[in-house]
Amino acid sequence: MIESRCGILCDKCEYQEKMGCGGCVHIDKPFWGDSCPVKSCCEGKGLEHCGKCDDFPCELLNQFAYDKEHGDNGKRIEQCRKWA
Repeated sequence: MIESRCGILCDKCEYQEKMGCGGCVHIDKPFWGDSCPVKSCCEGKGLEHCGKCDDFPCELLNQFAYDKEHGDNGKRIEQCRKWA
């Protein structure tokens, strides 16, 4: 089951319960801001998740995956590969 556009496993996310987040495939707007560029990109291309994109893994996804504060050292990229 796809939980997110970027490959985050929502059931392992510390914010899911704390923020009442249903995961980006089930919400219109993320709890952290007006929009998520990764979610917007995937949905704009009509893709289920980033792993289905011809540009995978793109610079945008890499920025999110390897962000010093909120990244996961590429785990979400590997998850998208598994889903694909």
